[in-house]
Amino acid sequence: MKLPENLNRKIERYKQDNLFRKLPAFNNLIDFSSNDYIGFSKSESIFKHTHAYLVENEIFQNGATGSRLISGNHSLYQIAESFIAEFHEAETALIFNSGYNANLGFFSAVPQENDVVLYDELCHASIKDGIAMSRAQSHHYVHNDIEDLEKYILKYPRATIYIVTETVFSTDGDSPNLEELVQLSEKYNCYLIVDEAHALGVFGEKGEGMAQYLKLHHKIFARIVSFGKGLGCQGAAILGSVDLREYLVNFARSFIYTTALSPHAVATIFMAYQQLEVEKKSIEKLRQNIVFFNQQKNLLGLKPMFVHSKSAIHSAIVPGNRKIKELSEQLQDKGFDVQSILSPIVPDGQERLRFSVHSYNSQEEINKVLELVRDFVF
Repeated sequence: MKLPENLNRKIERYKQDNLFRKLPAFNNLIDFSSNDYIGFSKSESIFKHTHAYLVENEIFQNGATGSRLISGNHSLYQIAESFIAEFHEAETALIFNSGYNANLGFFSAVPQENDVVLYDELCHASIKDGIAMSRAQSHHYVHNDIEDLEKYILKYPRATIYIVTETVFSTDGDSPNLEELVQLSEKYNCYLIVDEAHALGVFGEKGEGMAQYLKLHHKIFARIVSFGKGLGCQGAAILGSVDLREYLVNFARSFIYTTALSPHAVATIFMAYQQLEVEKKSIEKLRQNIVFFNQQKNLLGLKPMFVHSKSAIHSAIVPGNRKIKELSEQLQDKGFDVQSILSPIVPDGQERLRFSVHSYNSQEEINKVLELVRDFVF
């Protein structure tokens, strides 16, 4: 059966604007695109320990036949959530099936009618989608602009206000001034929520995330950690108070009406967190590579192209969808998997290459890919 004509027109517009996407084929290119920052998705140790744990404790694939409120709340959930809460120095942790589900569930359920949500304009689509499903008023403030945020706060002196940001932004890898955001939220009695998806496994002595690294986590209403990046596995968790957990269990629709993760999936999360407890080498190697990436881009005269970042994500702005796609394809032809971000995902004229640095990238690979960027651009 053919698509409705209005859907065909949307596809044609995407093709004309160089926005049409296809699922990428598996490739053996040098990885500068995935979010597997410390290589946990490839960890033989996590794989073996997960299987051994399930066998030793006689936990088999018979617990995920429904929502956690029906038949899916197998014992591993309580074990993993307790460990995660302790690891993150939080009262509780509540596991969701993905970061998207966690953000959708939280922001559609927590802000109420007559509340106000103020979110950074570069927050992830999952946050924006969740906010759009709520009945609260919402406004985006200029990226990382505390003064612009405060202007909005002052417009609603009697409202319950939620401030939303990411500790590492997924597009460019930059970060807000979290200490100033905490001070602002305390000054006006706002509720601060941070998405730590791209900080987990990267910041902190054991990869705990930016909020703990800065010792500000106890002043934040909710933290959302996703496991599909630094932990290399499926799922996410919302960290917060006992009251918040109980509220989400009762009102977060993406939690209530979703089939629970299998015991194997939850065991993998549990083993990945245990690996973070002892895995110092990969985290330290990642940090060394981030420093080296920044040094080399400066030495090669590429600093003006790049958004400032101390995270594992680095973006080079090269205006024009056609030009940035060609540059990405040239790098792939040379054996490097570097992806482009096109408008309207980013503003017109702000198209960019997005590099993800990993613990398993060699310094030779980092230097070579940056030399190729210099040669292609200049």
